[in-house]
Order: sequence, then C-alpha cells, then structure tokens
Amino acid sequence: MTMITGMEIRLDGKVALVTGGSRGIGLAIASRLVEAGADVMITSRKADALSAAADRLAAASRRVEWMTAHAGDPHQASECVKETIRRLGSVDILVNNAATNPYFGHIMDIDEQMASKTVEVNQQGILMWSKCAWHEWMEENGGCILNMASVGGLEVEPAIGWYNVTKAAVLHLTRQMAYEMSPGVRVNALAPGLVKTDFARILWDGPHGNAIAGNLPLKRLGEPDDIARLALFVVSDAASWITGNVFIIDGGAMVMPSGGISR
Repeated sequence: MTMITGMEIRLDGKVALVTGGSRGIGLAIASRLVEAGADVMITSRKADALSAAADRLAAASRRVEWMTAHAGDPHQASECVKETIRRLGSVDILVNNAATNPYFGHIMDIDEQMASKTVEVNQQGILMWSKCAWHEWMEENGGCILNMASVGGLEVEPAIGWYNVTKAAVLHLTRQMAYEMSPGVRVNALAPGLVKTDFARILWDGPHGNAIAGNLPLKRLGEPDDIARLALFVVSDAASWITGNVFIIDGGAMVMPSGGISR
C-alpha cells in the first residue's frame, strides 16, 4: 500500500509501467517512481536506449525492467503488460507517456500515413495499453492510469496542429476512461506546456525558445522533472480522491493573452 509520511510520497510495493520511458519526460517520471519505492518497467522502441536508462534507474536499488514495444502496436502492448506482471508481479500504475509527431506543418497538407500514425500512437495507443492493463490486472485489483496530454490539446497553434488534435482526444479519452473504470481505477492526465526534451527540440532550441521562456509568467521553460514531480503526486494515494482530471503544467503559459505552446 502507498505510504505517505508528511510531504514524502512513497510507492513501496507498487509496480509501474511507463511507456516511452527511455528518455525525456518518461524517463524522469520513471526515476521519480523508482525513488519513491516502486518497481518499474520501462518500454520504448529502442533496446540500447532502454538498457542505458534501466541501468541508470537501477542505481536506486529498486527492481527495474525494460522491454521493447511499439506504443501503437496492440499485440506488443498486450505482451508487455503480461511480461510486466510476470516479472514484477502486478501493474498497479500505468503511465501512457509515449507519443509521436511525424509531421510539422499545415494540417491541410498532411498525408494519410502521417495522420494515421499520429492517431495510432497518441490516441489509440493509450486506449490499447489501458485496455491491456485493465483486463490483465486492474479490473480485479484496481490501479491508477496517467495519460500524457498537452496544453496543445486546449488551443490552436501553427505547425503542430494535428499532434494537438490527437492530444485533445486524449483529454476526453481520459475523462471517459475515468468514468467507465471507476471506482477501482483512477484515470487522470497531465497537459504540459513547452518542456526541454529532445522530442520538442524544434520548438525550444535556440533564440526562439529563449523568447518563449521570457514571455512566460515563470520566465523559464519546463524541465522533465517538473512534469515528473506532478506525475508522482497524481499516481500516489495523496491523490486518492482525484480522477477524470487534467492537470495543466506550463509555467503559466495558458494565462497569457496569446495562449501557450505545447510540449
């Protein structure tokens, strides 16, 4: 059972599965979960990156496993969930972090393959991984699911519009899942603003990123650990009466007259 001592959040005895866990926000979340006492399975497409990330996480003396899986492949999702239970004993926490954005430009010019791939990973992937976790463990044992959305799902902006459309779908999917999977499973989402990850490098690297940071109320861009610390709270028993919610974490971008920018 999750133990909370003062402001310290503990996840001892819990098992978490983090998709897209080899780098960026996913790795930062996995690191926080491990530090809090959870055993963690991380997954992504590249074995070398996963192995290096697992070695880094294992320094905290928790059980850390890794397995390659494509976030948009239902069969691989099923196998990874089953393998997590086989190796670690359960899947109490699912963090649907993996995402893709193969297209940068006007949505009227996107081709069908790129559009479908983005939906496959960002939207259908969350549904498939959650279904697997539900049927293999959470339906009978309970649990917590955290979906990674984006402030882009709450607004319009140039260049990454189709990505933002899929993230808008994640927002409603989160609420629908929370309704249907209650009371045993809590489902929430985080909506980050612009975070300094390799995934979002095109948006923040160079003078443009500095200008965005300067216009934010908190005067800096996000770091992966900013998102990870909120994720730890949301999946813990400290948030036991919270489900179906979207937590915006963007340095104040959404309160600016011109709106924010997605991660």
